[in-house]
Amino acid sequence: MVSAASKEFEADGAEPGQMGTQSGTKLSKIEQAKAGFCGLDLEPRLGELASQGWQSLDEETLTIHLKWLGIFFRPVTPGRFMLRLRLPNGVILADQLEVLADALDRCGEEGSADITTRQNLQMRGLLLEDMAPLLMAMEGVGLTSRQSGHDNPRNITGNPLAGIDPEEVIDTRPLVAAIQARLLGPEGPRNLPRKFNVAVGGAADSFLLHNDLAFLPCHREGELGFTVMVGGFFSAQRNELAVPLGLWLRPEHLADFSLVVLRHFERHGNRAARTKSRLLYLIEQLGLETYRGELLAELAAIGAEALPHDGSHLVTRAPRSGLGVQAQKQPGLNWVGLSVPMGRLDADAMVELARLARTYGQGELRFTEAQNILIPGVATDQVGALLAEPLLQRLRPEPGPLEAEAVSCTGNRYCSFALIPTKTTAQAVVEELERRLELPQAVRSHWTGCPNACGQPYMGEIGLMGAKTRQDGQMVEAAKIFLGGSMGAEPQLAALHGTAVPLTALPDVLETLLVERFGARRRSQTP
Repeated sequence: MVSAASKEFEADGAEPGQMGTQSGTKLSKIEQAKAGFCGLDLEPRLGELASQGWQSLDEETLTIHLKWLGIFFRPVTPGRFMLRLRLPNGVILADQLEVLADALDRCGEEGSADITTRQNLQMRGLLLEDMAPLLMAMEGVGLTSRQSGHDNPRNITGNPLAGIDPEEVIDTRPLVAAIQARLLGPEGPRNLPRKFNVAVGGAADSFLLHNDLAFLPCHREGELGFTVMVGGFFSAQRNELAVPLGLWLRPEHLADFSLVVLRHFERHGNRAARTKSRLLYLIEQLGLETYRGELLAELAAIGAEALPHDGSHLVTRAPRSGLGVQAQKQPGLNWVGLSVPMGRLDADAMVELARLARTYGQGELRFTEAQNILIPGVATDQVGALLAEPLLQRLRPEPGPLEAEAVSCTGNRYCSFALIPTKTTAQAVVEELERRLELPQAVRSHWTGCPNACGQPYMGEIGLMGAKTRQDGQMVEAAKIFLGGSMGAEPQLAALHGTAVPLTALPDVLETLLVERFGARRRSQTP
Protein backbone atom coordinates (compact mmCIF):
# COMPACT_ATOMS: atom_id res chain seq x y z
CA MET A 1 0.00 0.00 0.00
CA VAL A 2 1.04 3.60 -0.63
CA SER A 3 1.11 5.74 2.48
CA ALA A 4 -0.60 9.08 3.02
CA ALA A 5 2.70 10.76 2.21
CA SER A 6 2.12 9.90 -1.44
CA LYS A 7 -0.56 12.60 -1.50
CA GLU A 8 2.21 15.16 -1.15
CA PHE A 9 4.15 13.30 -3.85
CA GLU A 10 1.22 13.51 -6.27
CA ALA A 11 -0.56 16.73 -5.41
CA ASP A 12 0.93 19.03 -7.99
CA GLY A 13 -2.31 19.03 -9.93
CA ALA A 14 -0.96 16.64 -12.48
CA GLU A 15 2.39 15.32 -11.14
CA PRO A 16 7.52 15.36 -9.80
CA GLY A 17 12.00 14.76 -10.90
CA GLN A 18 15.86 14.17 -9.73
CA MET A 19 19.28 15.79 -9.09
CA GLY A 20 20.09 19.48 -8.77
CA THR A 21 19.44 21.15 -5.45
CA GLN A 22 20.09 24.47 -3.79
CA SER A 23 22.88 24.37 -1.23
CA GLY A 24 21.87 25.52 2.23
CA THR A 25 18.15 25.03 1.49
CA LYS A 26 15.99 22.71 3.55
CA LEU A 27 14.46 20.55 0.87
CA SER A 28 10.84 19.48 0.79
CA LYS A 29 10.09 15.76 1.11
CA ILE A 30 9.71 15.44 -2.62
CA GLU A 31 13.02 17.20 -3.29
CA GLN A 32 14.73 14.86 -0.84
CA ALA A 33 13.26 11.90 -2.71
CA LYS A 34 14.46 13.29 -6.04
CA ALA A 35 17.97 14.29 -4.96
CA GLY A 36 20.71 12.16 -6.43
CA PHE A 37 18.53 9.92 -8.58
CA CYS A 38 16.99 10.42 -12.00
CA GLY A 39 13.88 8.42 -12.83
CA LEU A 40 15.12 8.01 -16.42
CA ASP A 41 17.62 5.50 -15.01
CA LEU A 42 14.72 3.13 -14.31
CA GLU A 43 14.02 2.44 -17.98
CA PRO A 44 16.45 -0.49 -18.42
CA ARG A 45 15.11 -1.94 -15.15
CA LEU A 46 11.41 -1.92 -16.02
CA GLY A 47 11.31 -5.64 -16.73
CA GLU A 48 13.03 -6.38 -13.43
CA LEU A 49 10.66 -4.11 -11.51
CA ALA A 50 7.66 -5.76 -13.13
CA SER A 51 8.91 -9.24 -12.22
CA GLN A 52 9.20 -8.14 -8.59
CA GLY A 53 5.59 -6.95 -8.61
CA TRP A 54 4.40 -3.39 -8.17
CA GLN A 55 3.51 -4.02 -4.51
CA SER A 56 7.20 -4.53 -3.73
CA LEU A 57 8.27 -1.13 -5.05
CA ASP A 58 9.19 1.57 -2.57
CA GLU A 59 6.98 4.63 -2.45
CA GLU A 60 9.48 6.98 -4.08
CA THR A 61 9.91 4.68 -7.08
CA LEU A 62 6.20 4.09 -7.42
CA THR A 63 4.89 7.63 -6.98
CA ILE A 64 7.81 9.80 -8.14
CA HIS A 65 10.64 8.28 -10.14
CA LEU A 66 8.54 6.25 -12.61
CA LYS A 67 6.91 9.48 -13.75
CA TRP A 68 10.18 10.47 -15.48
CA LEU A 69 9.25 7.69 -17.93
CA GLY A 70 5.64 8.86 -18.08
CA ILE A 71 4.44 5.95 -15.92
CA PHE A 72 1.88 6.83 -13.25
CA PHE A 73 0.72 4.72 -10.33
CA ARG A 74 -2.89 5.45 -9.47
CA PRO A 75 -4.06 4.57 -5.92
CA VAL A 76 -7.68 4.36 -7.07
CA THR A 77 -6.80 1.62 -9.60
CA PRO A 78 -4.03 -0.33 -7.80
CA GLY A 79 -2.04 -2.50 -10.16
CA ARG A 80 -3.26 -0.58 -13.22
CA PHE A 81 -0.96 2.21 -14.40
CA MET A 82 -1.30 5.22 -16.67
CA LEU A 83 1.18 6.10 -19.40
CA ARG A 84 1.36 9.71 -20.57
CA LEU A 85 2.91 10.32 -23.99
CA ARG A 86 4.68 13.28 -25.52
CA LEU A 87 3.03 14.47 -28.74
CA PRO A 88 4.59 17.79 -29.72
CA ASN A 89 2.00 20.07 -31.30
CA GLY A 90 -0.58 17.28 -30.84
CA VAL A 91 0.44 15.44 -34.02
CA ILE A 92 0.12 11.65 -34.19
CA LEU A 93 0.39 9.27 -37.16
CA ALA A 94 -1.98 6.42 -37.96
CA ASP A 95 0.63 3.71 -37.38
CA GLN A 96 1.54 5.28 -34.03
CA LEU A 97 -2.10 5.31 -32.94
CA GLU A 98 -2.45 1.66 -33.90
CA VAL A 99 0.47 0.67 -31.67
CA LEU A 100 -1.20 2.42 -28.75
CA ALA A 101 -4.59 0.91 -29.54
CA ASP A 102 -3.09 -2.58 -29.56
CA ALA A 103 -1.64 -2.03 -26.08
CA LEU A 104 -5.01 -0.81 -24.77
CA ASP A 105 -6.90 -3.65 -26.42
CA ARG A 106 -4.91 -6.14 -24.34
CA CYS A 107 -6.15 -4.37 -21.20
CA GLY A 108 -9.75 -5.35 -21.94
CA GLU A 109 -12.37 -3.29 -20.16
CA GLU A 110 -9.70 -1.62 -18.04
CA GLY A 111 -8.14 0.07 -21.07
CA SER A 112 -8.97 3.60 -22.19
CA ALA A 113 -7.22 6.74 -23.39
CA ASP A 114 -7.85 10.39 -22.60
CA ILE A 115 -6.96 13.33 -24.81
CA THR A 116 -5.52 16.01 -22.52
CA THR A 117 -5.68 19.79 -22.50
CA ARG A 118 -2.06 19.77 -23.71
CA GLN A 119 -2.85 18.06 -27.05
CA ASN A 120 -1.56 14.84 -25.55
CA LEU A 121 -2.75 11.29 -24.83
CA GLN A 122 -2.89 9.41 -21.54
CA MET A 123 -3.35 5.63 -21.68
CA ARG A 124 -5.01 3.91 -18.74
CA GLY A 125 -5.40 0.36 -17.46
CA LEU A 126 -1.87 -0.84 -18.25
CA LEU A 127 0.03 -3.32 -16.11
CA LEU A 128 3.59 -2.65 -15.03
CA GLU A 129 4.73 -5.64 -17.09
CA ASP A 130 3.24 -3.94 -20.17
CA MET A 131 5.57 -0.97 -19.90
CA ALA A 132 8.93 -2.27 -21.16
CA PRO A 133 7.54 -3.84 -24.37
CA LEU A 134 5.24 -0.89 -24.96
CA LEU A 135 8.03 1.68 -24.64
CA MET A 136 10.08 -0.38 -27.08
CA ALA A 137 7.18 -0.58 -29.54
CA MET A 138 6.61 3.15 -29.20
CA GLU A 139 10.25 3.90 -29.89
CA GLY A 140 9.96 1.83 -33.07
CA VAL A 141 7.29 4.20 -34.44
CA GLY A 142 8.84 7.43 -33.17
CA LEU A 143 6.86 7.92 -29.94
CA THR A 144 8.11 8.65 -26.45
CA SER A 145 6.72 9.19 -22.96
CA ARG A 146 10.01 10.55 -21.60
CA GLN A 147 9.72 13.22 -18.89
CA SER A 148 6.01 13.65 -19.42
CA GLY A 149 5.10 13.77 -15.72
CA HIS A 150 6.04 15.26 -12.37
CA ASP A 151 8.76 17.97 -12.24
CA ASN A 152 9.53 18.05 -15.95
CA PRO A 153 8.67 20.17 -18.99
CA ARG A 154 5.25 18.95 -20.08
CA ASN A 155 4.03 18.34 -23.62
CA ILE A 156 4.79 21.41 -25.75
CA THR A 157 1.70 22.72 -27.47
CA GLY A 158 1.20 24.62 -30.70
CA ASN A 159 -1.48 25.54 -33.22
CA PRO A 160 -3.39 22.28 -33.89
CA LEU A 161 -3.99 23.56 -37.42
CA ALA A 162 -0.29 24.24 -38.06
CA GLY A 163 0.63 23.89 -41.70
CA ILE A 164 -2.98 23.57 -42.92
CA ASP A 165 -4.53 26.73 -41.45
CA PRO A 166 -5.50 29.40 -44.00
CA GLU A 167 -5.30 31.92 -41.16
CA GLU A 168 -2.00 30.89 -39.60
CA VAL A 169 0.80 33.41 -39.10
CA ILE A 170 3.53 30.79 -38.81
CA ASP A 171 3.74 26.98 -38.78
CA THR A 172 4.42 26.01 -35.16
CA ARG A 173 5.31 22.35 -35.79
CA PRO A 174 9.06 22.75 -36.50
CA LEU A 175 9.38 25.26 -33.65
CA VAL A 176 7.69 22.96 -31.13
CA ALA A 177 9.77 20.00 -32.34
CA ALA A 178 12.98 22.02 -31.94
CA ILE A 179 12.05 23.05 -28.39
CA GLN A 180 11.27 19.47 -27.39
CA ALA A 181 14.53 18.19 -28.88
CA ARG A 182 16.47 20.83 -26.94
CA LEU A 183 14.72 20.25 -23.62
CA LEU A 184 14.92 16.45 -23.83
CA GLY A 185 18.48 16.47 -25.16
CA PRO A 186 21.69 16.02 -23.17
CA GLU A 187 21.70 19.65 -22.01
CA GLY A 188 18.06 19.62 -20.97
CA PRO A 189 16.83 19.83 -17.37
CA ARG A 190 16.49 16.64 -15.36
CA ASN A 191 15.18 17.97 -12.06
CA LEU A 192 12.98 21.05 -12.16
CA PRO A 193 11.52 22.40 -8.93
CA ARG A 194 8.04 21.85 -10.40
CA LYS A 195 6.32 21.02 -13.67
CA PHE A 196 6.73 23.53 -16.51
CA ASN A 197 4.41 24.29 -19.44
CA VAL A 198 5.70 25.70 -22.75
CA ALA A 199 3.58 26.68 -25.76
CA VAL A 200 4.03 28.34 -29.17
CA GLY A 201 1.30 30.35 -30.87
CA GLY A 202 0.90 30.40 -34.62
CA ALA A 203 -2.42 32.11 -35.34
CA ALA A 204 -4.66 34.93 -34.13
CA ASP A 205 -6.58 32.51 -31.89
CA SER A 206 -3.57 31.00 -30.08
CA PHE A 207 -4.53 31.61 -26.44
CA LEU A 208 -1.54 30.45 -24.36
CA LEU A 209 -1.46 32.63 -21.25
CA HIS A 210 -2.04 29.67 -18.90
CA ASN A 211 1.52 28.50 -19.62
CA ASP A 212 4.71 29.15 -17.65
CA LEU A 213 6.39 30.16 -20.90
CA ALA A 214 4.48 31.17 -24.01
CA PHE A 215 5.67 32.52 -27.34
CA LEU A 216 3.06 34.64 -29.15
CA PRO A 217 3.58 35.69 -32.78
CA CYS A 218 4.19 39.38 -33.41
CA HIS A 219 6.14 41.80 -35.59
CA ARG A 220 9.09 43.94 -34.55
CA GLU A 221 10.09 46.59 -37.05
CA GLY A 222 8.32 44.58 -39.74
CA GLU A 223 10.03 41.28 -38.93
CA LEU A 224 7.94 38.31 -37.82
CA GLY A 225 8.98 36.77 -34.52
CA PHE A 226 7.64 36.09 -31.05
CA THR A 227 7.02 38.09 -27.91
CA VAL A 228 7.73 36.22 -24.68
CA MET A 229 5.08 35.74 -21.99
CA VAL A 230 5.95 34.19 -18.61
CA GLY A 231 4.41 33.08 -15.35
CA GLY A 232 0.99 31.66 -16.20
CA PHE A 233 -0.36 28.75 -14.14
CA PHE A 234 -3.41 27.34 -12.38
CA SER A 235 -3.24 25.61 -9.00
CA ALA A 236 -5.15 25.05 -5.80
CA GLN A 237 -3.38 28.06 -4.25
CA ARG A 238 -3.21 30.64 -7.02
CA ASN A 239 -4.22 31.25 -10.64
CA GLU A 240 -2.47 33.71 -12.92
CA LEU A 241 -2.20 34.54 -16.61
CA ALA A 242 1.26 34.98 -18.12
CA VAL A 243 2.66 38.51 -18.39
CA PRO A 244 5.02 40.08 -20.96
CA LEU A 245 8.71 39.55 -20.25
CA GLY A 246 9.59 42.46 -22.54
CA LEU A 247 11.59 40.41 -25.04
CA TRP A 248 11.26 39.51 -28.71
CA LEU A 249 12.83 36.47 -30.38
CA ARG A 250 13.39 35.32 -33.92
CA PRO A 251 11.85 31.90 -34.54
CA GLU A 252 15.22 30.16 -34.71
CA HIS A 253 16.02 31.22 -31.15
CA LEU A 254 12.94 29.80 -29.40
CA ALA A 255 14.59 26.48 -28.57
CA ASP A 256 17.74 28.08 -27.13
CA PHE A 257 15.69 30.54 -25.11
CA SER A 258 13.45 27.78 -23.75
CA LEU A 259 16.51 25.84 -22.60
CA VAL A 260 17.95 28.94 -20.89
CA VAL A 261 14.67 29.58 -19.06
CA LEU A 262 14.32 26.02 -17.82
CA ARG A 263 17.95 25.62 -16.79
CA HIS A 264 17.72 28.91 -14.87
CA PHE A 265 14.53 27.67 -13.20
CA GLU A 266 16.24 24.38 -12.38
CA ARG A 267 19.02 26.20 -10.54
CA HIS A 268 17.04 28.94 -8.81
CA GLY A 269 13.46 27.73 -8.32
CA ASN A 270 12.07 27.14 -4.83
CA ARG A 271 12.75 23.63 -3.56
CA ALA A 272 11.69 24.18 0.04
CA ALA A 273 7.96 24.87 -0.44
CA ARG A 274 6.16 23.25 -3.37
CA THR A 275 3.29 25.70 -3.08
CA LYS A 276 5.78 28.44 -4.03
CA SER A 277 7.77 26.56 -6.66
CA ARG A 278 6.18 27.57 -9.97
CA LEU A 279 8.04 29.98 -12.24
CA LEU A 280 5.97 33.03 -11.33
CA TYR A 281 7.15 32.87 -7.71
CA LEU A 282 10.79 32.97 -8.86
CA ILE A 283 10.06 35.97 -11.09
CA GLU A 284 8.37 37.76 -8.19
CA GLN A 285 11.28 36.94 -5.90
CA LEU A 286 13.87 38.33 -8.31
CA GLY A 287 11.80 41.10 -9.87
CA LEU A 288 10.95 41.07 -13.57
CA GLU A 289 13.86 43.33 -14.58
CA THR A 290 16.48 41.28 -12.72
CA TYR A 291 15.00 38.03 -14.02
CA ARG A 292 15.07 39.31 -17.60
CA GLY A 293 18.68 40.47 -17.21
CA GLU A 294 19.84 37.08 -15.93
CA LEU A 295 18.20 35.31 -18.87
CA LEU A 296 19.72 37.73 -21.39
CA ALA A 297 23.19 37.14 -19.98
CA GLU A 298 22.81 33.38 -20.25
CA LEU A 299 21.31 33.65 -23.74
CA ALA A 300 24.20 35.79 -24.95
CA ALA A 301 26.64 33.22 -23.58
CA ILE A 302 25.33 30.64 -26.06
CA GLY A 303 25.26 33.07 -28.98
CA ALA A 304 21.52 33.68 -29.19
CA GLU A 305 19.75 37.03 -29.16
CA ALA A 306 16.61 38.55 -27.67
CA LEU A 307 15.56 42.14 -28.30
CA PRO A 308 13.39 44.56 -26.29
CA HIS A 309 9.65 44.42 -26.97
CA ASP A 310 6.47 45.95 -25.60
CA GLY A 311 4.58 42.65 -25.37
CA SER A 312 2.05 43.38 -28.12
CA HIS A 313 1.11 40.41 -30.28
CA LEU A 314 -1.17 39.10 -33.00
CA VAL A 315 -3.46 36.97 -30.79
CA THR A 316 -6.78 38.77 -30.93
CA ARG A 317 -9.58 36.25 -30.43
CA ALA A 318 -10.60 33.06 -28.63
CA PRO A 319 -9.57 29.71 -30.11
CA ARG A 320 -11.64 28.21 -32.90
CA SER A 321 -13.11 24.79 -32.24
CA GLY A 322 -11.78 23.40 -35.53
CA LEU A 323 -14.78 21.05 -35.72
CA GLY A 324 -16.62 20.09 -38.87
CA VAL A 325 -15.42 20.16 -42.47
CA GLN A 326 -13.12 23.11 -43.10
CA ALA A 327 -11.00 24.04 -46.09
CA GLN A 328 -7.23 23.89 -45.69
CA LYS A 329 -4.90 26.40 -47.25
CA GLN A 330 -3.92 23.64 -49.69
CA PRO A 331 -6.44 23.78 -52.58
CA GLY A 332 -8.78 20.81 -52.73
CA LEU A 333 -7.97 19.57 -49.21
CA ASN A 334 -9.92 19.82 -45.98
CA TRP A 335 -9.56 18.93 -42.36
CA VAL A 336 -12.46 17.25 -40.58
CA GLY A 337 -12.73 18.04 -36.88
CA LEU A 338 -14.39 15.42 -34.69
CA SER A 339 -15.83 15.99 -31.24
CA VAL A 340 -14.62 13.39 -28.75
CA PRO A 341 -17.08 13.36 -25.82
CA MET A 342 -15.04 14.51 -22.80
CA GLY A 343 -11.87 13.49 -24.64
CA ARG A 344 -12.14 9.75 -23.88
CA LEU A 345 -11.32 7.04 -26.42
CA ASP A 346 -11.27 3.25 -26.39
CA ALA A 347 -9.07 0.89 -28.38
CA ASP A 348 -11.71 0.24 -31.07
CA ALA A 349 -12.19 3.94 -31.73
CA MET A 350 -8.42 4.46 -31.97
CA VAL A 351 -8.09 1.67 -34.54
CA GLU A 352 -10.93 3.17 -36.56
CA LEU A 353 -9.45 6.67 -36.36
CA ALA A 354 -6.15 5.34 -37.69
CA ARG A 355 -7.98 3.65 -40.57
CA LEU A 356 -9.96 6.78 -41.40
CA ALA A 357 -6.85 8.95 -41.37
CA ARG A 358 -5.09 6.55 -43.69
CA THR A 359 -8.09 5.94 -46.00
CA TYR A 360 -9.39 9.48 -46.37
CA GLY A 361 -6.52 11.68 -45.24
CA GLN A 362 -2.75 11.49 -45.29
CA GLY A 363 -2.26 9.13 -42.35
CA GLU A 364 -2.09 11.88 -39.74
CA LEU A 365 -4.29 13.13 -36.90
CA ARG A 366 -4.15 16.13 -34.58
CA PHE A 367 -5.25 16.46 -30.97
CA THR A 368 -6.57 19.82 -29.77
CA GLU A 369 -6.48 21.48 -26.35
CA ALA A 370 -10.28 21.14 -26.34
CA GLN A 371 -9.74 17.35 -26.29
CA ASN A 372 -10.95 16.80 -29.85
CA ILE A 373 -9.43 15.24 -32.98
CA LEU A 374 -8.73 16.61 -36.45
CA ILE A 375 -8.19 14.52 -39.57
CA PRO A 376 -6.29 16.69 -42.06
CA GLY A 377 -5.64 16.18 -45.75
CA VAL A 378 -9.10 14.97 -46.81
CA ALA A 379 -9.74 15.57 -50.50
CA THR A 380 -13.01 17.35 -51.21
CA ASP A 381 -14.39 14.42 -53.19
CA GLN A 382 -13.73 12.12 -50.21
CA VAL A 383 -15.49 14.22 -47.57
CA GLY A 384 -18.92 12.65 -48.13
CA ALA A 385 -17.60 9.12 -47.73
CA LEU A 386 -15.77 10.05 -44.53
CA LEU A 387 -18.86 11.68 -43.04
CA ALA A 388 -20.83 8.48 -43.75
CA GLU A 389 -18.45 6.34 -41.66
CA PRO A 390 -20.17 4.79 -38.60
CA LEU A 391 -17.60 6.15 -36.14
CA LEU A 392 -18.72 9.68 -36.98
CA GLN A 393 -22.08 8.97 -35.40
CA ARG A 394 -20.19 8.77 -32.12
CA LEU A 395 -17.39 11.27 -32.75
CA ARG A 396 -19.54 13.88 -34.43
CA PRO A 397 -18.21 16.62 -36.71
CA GLU A 398 -21.13 18.88 -35.74
CA PRO A 399 -21.93 18.29 -32.08
CA GLY A 400 -24.32 20.37 -30.01
CA PRO A 401 -23.22 23.83 -28.85
CA LEU A 402 -22.37 22.61 -25.34
CA GLU A 403 -20.77 19.32 -26.37
CA ALA A 404 -18.54 21.13 -28.87
CA GLU A 405 -16.84 23.24 -26.21
CA ALA A 406 -16.87 20.93 -23.16
CA VAL A 407 -13.50 20.08 -21.57
CA SER A 408 -13.08 17.74 -18.61
CA CYS A 409 -10.36 16.41 -16.33
CA THR A 410 -10.11 12.72 -15.48
CA GLY A 411 -12.39 12.71 -12.43
CA ASN A 412 -12.42 10.37 -9.46
CA ARG A 413 -12.61 7.21 -11.58
CA TYR A 414 -8.82 7.46 -11.94
CA CYS A 415 -7.66 10.40 -9.81
CA SER A 416 -7.60 10.28 -6.00
CA PHE A 417 -7.83 14.07 -5.75
CA ALA A 418 -11.04 14.49 -7.75
CA LEU A 419 -14.17 14.90 -5.62
CA ILE A 420 -16.68 13.93 -8.32
CA PRO A 421 -16.87 11.66 -11.40
CA THR A 422 -16.08 14.59 -13.67
CA LYS A 423 -16.32 13.11 -17.15
CA THR A 424 -19.53 11.14 -16.67
CA THR A 425 -21.16 14.02 -14.79
CA ALA A 426 -20.17 16.53 -17.44
CA GLN A 427 -21.43 14.32 -20.25
CA ALA A 428 -24.76 13.68 -18.56
CA VAL A 429 -25.30 17.36 -17.72
CA VAL A 430 -24.34 18.53 -21.21
CA GLU A 431 -26.70 16.03 -22.83
CA GLU A 432 -29.54 17.02 -20.50
CA LEU A 433 -29.04 20.75 -21.14
CA GLU A 434 -28.94 20.26 -24.90
CA ARG A 435 -32.25 18.40 -24.66
CA ARG A 436 -33.75 21.31 -22.74
CA LEU A 437 -32.27 24.32 -24.51
CA GLU A 438 -31.54 25.94 -27.83
CA LEU A 439 -28.38 28.06 -27.79
CA PRO A 440 -27.47 30.77 -30.31
CA GLN A 441 -23.76 29.86 -30.15
CA ALA A 442 -21.38 27.40 -28.54
CA VAL A 443 -20.65 27.94 -24.84
CA ARG A 444 -17.28 26.80 -23.56
CA SER A 445 -17.42 24.84 -20.29
CA HIS A 446 -14.43 23.51 -18.37
CA TRP A 447 -14.95 20.79 -15.75
CA THR A 448 -12.40 19.89 -13.08
CA GLY A 449 -12.68 17.46 -10.19
CA CYS A 450 -10.76 19.41 -7.55
CA PRO A 451 -9.00 22.74 -6.86
CA ASN A 452 -5.82 21.56 -8.61
CA ALA A 453 -7.68 22.74 -11.74
CA CYS A 454 -6.39 20.26 -14.32
CA GLY A 455 -9.61 20.87 -16.26
CA GLN A 456 -8.83 24.62 -16.36
CA PRO A 457 -12.18 25.89 -15.00
CA TYR A 458 -10.90 29.48 -14.95
CA MET A 459 -10.68 29.45 -18.76
CA GLY A 460 -14.31 28.53 -19.29
CA GLU A 461 -17.20 30.83 -20.02
CA ILE A 462 -18.64 28.43 -17.48
CA GLY A 463 -16.21 26.61 -15.21
CA LEU A 464 -17.17 23.81 -12.84
CA MET A 465 -15.07 22.44 -9.98
CA GLY A 466 -15.82 19.31 -7.97
CA ALA A 467 -16.76 19.96 -4.35
CA LYS A 468 -18.81 18.66 -1.44
CA THR A 469 -21.83 20.37 0.09
CA ARG A 470 -24.56 19.59 2.57
CA GLN A 471 -28.01 18.63 1.30
CA ASP A 472 -30.80 17.46 3.60
CA GLY A 473 -28.29 17.00 6.38
CA GLN A 474 -25.95 14.81 4.30
CA MET A 475 -22.65 15.60 2.55
CA VAL A 476 -23.12 15.11 -1.18
CA GLU A 477 -21.14 15.52 -4.38
CA ALA A 478 -21.36 19.05 -5.74
CA ALA A 479 -19.78 21.57 -8.08
CA LYS A 480 -18.65 25.15 -7.67
CA ILE A 481 -19.57 27.33 -10.64
CA PHE A 482 -17.24 29.92 -12.18
CA LEU A 483 -18.34 32.45 -14.79
CA GLY A 484 -16.73 34.91 -17.19
CA GLY A 485 -13.54 33.28 -18.41
CA SER A 486 -12.33 34.84 -21.67
CA MET A 487 -9.58 33.76 -24.06
CA GLY A 488 -10.04 36.67 -26.45
CA ALA A 489 -8.24 39.97 -26.97
CA GLU A 490 -8.90 40.97 -23.36
CA PRO A 491 -8.37 37.70 -21.47
CA GLN A 492 -9.65 37.19 -17.97
CA LEU A 493 -10.10 34.32 -15.55
CA ALA A 494 -13.54 33.08 -14.58
CA ALA A 495 -14.74 34.13 -11.12
CA LEU A 496 -16.60 32.08 -8.51
CA HIS A 497 -20.38 32.40 -8.76
CA GLY A 498 -22.32 31.65 -5.59
CA THR A 499 -21.88 28.53 -3.49
CA ALA A 500 -21.40 24.87 -4.38
CA VAL A 501 -24.41 23.24 -6.07
CA PRO A 502 -25.33 19.57 -5.48
CA LEU A 503 -24.85 17.57 -8.67
CA THR A 504 -28.52 16.59 -8.63
CA ALA A 505 -29.46 20.28 -8.90
CA LEU A 506 -26.77 21.25 -11.37
CA PRO A 507 -28.80 20.92 -14.62
CA ASP A 508 -31.50 23.24 -13.28
CA VAL A 509 -29.01 25.85 -12.06
CA LEU A 510 -27.02 25.78 -15.31
CA GLU A 511 -30.22 25.97 -17.36
CA THR A 512 -31.12 29.22 -15.64
CA LEU A 513 -27.63 30.65 -16.14
CA LEU A 514 -27.61 29.73 -19.82
CA VAL A 515 -30.97 31.40 -20.36
CA GLU A 516 -30.14 34.53 -18.38
CA ARG A 517 -26.53 35.06 -19.47
CA PHE A 518 -25.96 33.24 -22.77
CA GLY A 519 -29.20 33.80 -24.67
CA ALA A 520 -30.43 30.22 -24.50
CA ARG A 521 -34.11 29.47 -25.13
CA ARG A 522 -36.04 26.66 -23.55
CA ARG A 523 -37.35 24.16 -26.07
CA SER A 524 -41.11 23.72 -26.29
CA GLN A 525 -42.25 21.01 -23.94
CA THR A 526 -43.18 17.78 -25.69
CA PRO A 527 -46.30 15.81 -24.70
